[in-house]
Amino acid sequence: MDIPSRLKFLSLALLLLAPGVVRADTPPPQATATVPKEFAPVVDDPKLPRVLLIGDSVSVAYTLDVRKKLAGVANVHRVPTNGGSTRTALGSYGLVRWIRPGDKWDVIHFNHGLHDLSYRFDDDRDKNDQGEYASAANGGHPNVPPDKYEQNLRVIIGQLKQTGARLIFASTTPVPESDAAKYVKDSEIPYNATAKKVMEEEGVAWNDIWALVKPQQDKLQGKRDVHFLPTGSAVIAEQVASAITRELPNAGGK
Repeated sequence: MDIPSRLKFLSLALLLLAPGVVRADTPPPQATATVPKEFAPVVDDPKLPRVLLIGDSVSVAYTLDVRKKLAGVANVHRVPTNGGSTRTALGSYGLVRWIRPGDKWDVIHFNHGLHDLSYRFDDDRDKNDQGEYASAANGGHPNVPPDKYEQNLRVIIGQLKQTGARLIFASTTPVPESDAAKYVKDSEIPYNATAKKVMEEEGVAWNDIWALVKPQQDKLQGKRDVHFLPTGSAVIAEQVASAITRELPNAGGK
């Protein structure tokens, strides 16, 4: 084997031996065959309006149900990841990658909140070396405090408005007593109050998922978990689909 071939072989071997070693600013590669259905590319029907869903894991869980409910009514896309906090949306893997110049969207349904209110340590981790979740008791702090949350929402809205889409913001779902200490019970309430004020001032439609879920929280949500049972996600999807339908061009539903 000549020297160039040996070097090529050695480089390949090193990559195979250390598949998890990537640059900190490089998102991990994802094999097409393993992409969850929620994140899979959507082939548009050119006769239908285009809808984009932005949100965290609660949003991921209701994506497929929303698509089913709007089949034949709209092309329903979502950002190909967990939308995280407002910091995520405004970061290098947020809106700058999720919305490409020239993309046409008729409706954008978005939410940020759970990842904003969750606690972090000063080094931005949600767990310390002992495996403890960040909390007020061990030096943790909210990832994005309410005042900064308001500022971030206004910047996000400004960017989304540039698409020309009609915007819908979904309120953050109830936070129960959680096995993950980074979530504090009822901490979503001040964030939702802030978000509602911003949406009213910015002329963004308000989809109050919190009000939908709260009276039936025990039935829809997992025990001591911010996430939802499949039946809960289906209930949320129904309201999300209805909210989107009202904002579609020539709204009138199926």
